[in-house]
Amino acid sequence: MSVTFTADKQLAAQLDAADPLKDFRQRFYIPSQDGKEQIYFCGNSLGLQPKSTRSFIEQELIDWQHLGVEGHLHGKNPWFYYHHFLAESTARIVGANPLEVVVMNSLTVNLNLLMISFYRPTKQRYKIIMEYMAFPSDQYAVENQVKFHGFDPFDAIIELMPREGEAALRTEDILATIEQHKDSIALIMLGGVNYYTGQLFDLSTITAFTKKCSSEIVVGYDLAHAAGNVMLSLHDWGVDFATWCSYKYLNSGPGGTSGVFIHEKHAQDNSLPRLSGWWGNEENTRFKMQKGFFPQPGAAGWQMSNAQILPMAAHRASLEIFDAAGMDNLVQKSKLLTGYLEYLLLSGARKDFKIITPADHAQRGCQLSIVMEHNGKAVFDKLTENGIIADWREPDVIRVAPVPLYNTFEDVWRFADIFHSAL
Repeated sequence: MSVTFTADKQLAAQLDAADPLKDFRQRFYIPSQDGKEQIYFCGNSLGLQPKSTRSFIEQELIDWQHLGVEGHLHGKNPWFYYHHFLAESTARIVGANPLEVVVMNSLTVNLNLLMISFYRPTKQRYKIIMEYMAFPSDQYAVENQVKFHGFDPFDAIIELMPREGEAALRTEDILATIEQHKDSIALIMLGGVNYYTGQLFDLSTITAFTKKCSSEIVVGYDLAHAAGNVMLSLHDWGVDFATWCSYKYLNSGPGGTSGVFIHEKHAQDNSLPRLSGWWGNEENTRFKMQKGFFPQPGAAGWQMSNAQILPMAAHRASLEIFDAAGMDNLVQKSKLLTGYLEYLLLSGARKDFKIITPADHAQRGCQLSIVMEHNGKAVFDKLTENGIIADWREPDVIRVAPVPLYNTFEDVWRFADIFHSAL
């Protein structure tokens, strides 16, 4: 859909009327202030609650109430097999085969578990490449994995830095760094979308180039800000592993369960070291309580403990909505929403700010990160007073994310209007 943007509010109404996804907003609870719906632009931090979430969780509470432990096998959605109910929808969101995905644990737990399997440093090949300003949890996990293997983080971790005066990383600079260190890299560990700048990395190109440099380099991604936000094709790209949370764009509640992708080329590789538990064991022998761990094929073989049924039920409610909307449709609307927001912000008379998220749609998802030149916190507080829920990141960034499932073009227009007034 090609649109010529104007600053006229009437355009927002026209775009909302023509939006094929407009009815999906009614599937979510929108926070309100003084009886009026707020402008919620914080789905990159915590997605809104689907109205169906309560009924999905309630079903499992009912089975627990009436069946007790028998809910594992005789509930409406038997808990013993619950992770299977999530696999196909999850695979569609990240571009994978159902065998390659599993929902389990939480994000940083999974990140550490996966690095135990896929970060196998040697004396010659031990370095990890990650982006500068990666999310702190990723920084901590990578640093301690390196220490765990006896290496010095200052030597073993290569941080990709933007050029002077720039906020985003250039793909050619990422590739040049990989080429420079190709004989000593053990692992590429990037965030799919950088949480601070909102930049979407060219994961397809980075993965292909890395594998061309050396088949010994493992490629893994933290997709916390990418899953449910941008188009992913993890299987076709040949990514080795990835993990993500479900509480941001995937709307599955605070602290929601995490997803894992492990490429099918590793599905039957039982030689890979892993921390194991009984839920990853072959299902048909799990309750025989025998010695010897025989993992299920695929990502499910990395499970350790019983499925987290109530968080998974909340996640299932959201996945049902994604299946109905379709990722391609969501991404198409997302580009229009974010482009409209960018246009309105830049068309104002005041220029006391700059947008550090790339202008190229191929290098971003929903989020725009706005660097305030002065009085940034005061502007942010003014937005909050006027019913806008956004995100402040020290020292000077306002992050906003118009999410296509529940945000409108009128939301975007109103935000820009209030933002310019606050300046």
